[in-house]
Amino acid sequence: MSKSTINRRKALQLIGVSSGAALAFRTEDAVAKSLKKPQFTFCLNMATIRGHKLGFVKELETASAAGFRSVEIWVDSLQEYLTGGGTIKEAKRHLDGLGLTVEDSISFNEWIVDDKTARKAGIENMKREMGVLAELGCKRIAATGKGSPDSGAPDLNTIAERYRVVLELGDKSGVVPQLEMWGFMKNVSNVSEVLYSAMQSGHPSAKILLDIFHLYKGQTKLDTLHLMDPITVDILHMNDYPANFPYQTITDADRIYPGDGVAPLKRTLQILSRNNHPLVLSAELFNKAYYQQDALVVAKTALNKMKAVVDQL
Repeated sequence: MSKSTINRRKALQLIGVSSGAALAFRTEDAVAKSLKKPQFTFCLNMATIRGHKLGFVKELETASAAGFRSVEIWVDSLQEYLTGGGTIKEAKRHLDGLGLTVEDSISFNEWIVDDKTARKAGIENMKREMGVLAELGCKRIAATGKGSPDSGAPDLNTIAERYRVVLELGDKSGVVPQLEMWGFMKNVSNVSEVLYSAMQSGHPSAKILLDIFHLYKGQTKLDTLHLMDPITVDILHMNDYPANFPYQTITDADRIYPGDGVAPLKRTLQILSRNNHPLVLSAELFNKAYYQQDALVVAKTALNKMKAVVDQL
């Protein structure tokens, strides 16, 4: 064998090794990029088709047909179904058959108010609802500021104490109350307020429930939103709002599909997203014009609009 043949063989071996190493590096780089990519779960909040008055089962069927695999139900719709003769076991069979997971439930118990009688009744009702929701496989329930007045609203420390009470109920049921930010309600109007109360509760399961519309309505400062650990938020209500609608007068009914308005969606998702656990993006709209359209079309449009926003990240 000539010396030149040996040199060529060595050269080819070196090329092979280098190519393999390069391929390995490229594969590792692709995996690394994949791990860094934000993860999201697309969800339908039934408010988006609530005005169609479909009833609990039809709402689930519409969500599934539109392509959703996660939903946020409204407890009053579930209650109407149960009052009409339905059972939790049947509801669970519907969910399983449609391939749906209940990520959260929307309810309006007055656990936060100063009136002791009203607060006790609100907490008892929330406890009852949590028991029902646990049987359904629901993971969370919204803890809203329902009943809290603009004048004389509980202070942040009081809200924290009362939030801990319902969190402890969640310990027993396995359904975690999410302290919901409402941009129009004093002391729960922006992220800094609900985050303070959640932290001050001292409970390890404390979470806050955010909403694109309410971030604007309550004038949360996005420049400092990054100071909050994204793990605090499991669910973000997705929507948008038109230009030239002042935050002082904009209403729930003015919400539009994600991406159709001027909300800083991309920036907000970049701040709140994480790659170790999916952030639930739940379309929540109360648009009367959408209620006049076919419910399935509305649900499909909401899903496609959310996916289009995420694709821009």
